[in-house]
Amino acid sequence: MSPSNHTDYTDRGYIIPIGGAEEKLHNPEILDRFVEVCGGTSARIAIIPTASELEDTGRNYEKLFRKLGIRHAQVLQMLTREDCHQSEYVDYIEKSDGVFMTGGNQLRLSTTLGGTPVAQTIRRRNAAGMHVAGTSAGAAFMPEHMIAGGDEGSTPSPAMVTMAPGLGLTNKFIIDQHFRQRDRLGRLLTALAYNPFAVGIGLDEDTAAFIRPGDNLEVVGSGGITVIDPTNLSYSSMDRARRDEPVSLIDVKLHILIAGGRFEIASRKAIAE
Repeated sequence: MSPSNHTDYTDRGYIIPIGGAEEKLHNPEILDRFVEVCGGTSARIAIIPTASELEDTGRNYEKLFRKLGIRHAQVLQMLTREDCHQSEYVDYIEKSDGVFMTGGNQLRLSTTLGGTPVAQTIRRRNAAGMHVAGTSAGAAFMPEHMIAGGDEGSTPSPAMVTMAPGLGLTNKFIIDQHFRQRDRLGRLLTALAYNPFAVGIGLDEDTAAFIRPGDNLEVVGSGGITVIDPTNLSYSSMDRARRDEPVSLIDVKLHILIAGGRFEIASRKAIAE
């Protein structure tokens, strides 16, 4: 799926991928910022826990958002594709200021939501100004090209990553999560070698990219974001490498950004703060 069409791209809502394990109790900076972006305590937030197999994931986030002052936070418990056709869920998203997708397994999100009225509504509403956040699997699911799984390690190789269609909120980025904690540099590089058009975002835990309309990214949280820019890629051995062989990539640019850091997609410029 590609991003939903909209006549004025500057009206698009924020896209907020979170690297997982975000702080929820003592200083929930990322979630506080999400609430602020959505309009404060009067905002309406739809919580989608589909990626998780734990029954209480959605309710736990609902309680958390209420603790942050949100009066209108509701879990949309969509376990099947049939659920994603229910008008009550579509209507709630239509009236929401923000959508929050929990962690778990991103293939549960893509195979359950993909192509349904709920997914179409999220894409259309984000294009019209609704903000969408996702943590861990919810973050991976956001772009058009989704990392569905892969191996740990720093050196790319053809078999290191499995790709699948994502939600399609943006085609400018490929997103990976738990990045430093799970040694995922190699699989993000592999994904970019397959698709050098996109910029890679590797999100550490408790770290988020607040992507504004116009695709300008700001880092929020306690960790770092690895931004991989393949714009000037001059050589790749991906086309001739065998399944488990290492891949050579030359002239790939890498940035490490921490809280307050920014990346501008139009100019491909990284700014420390």
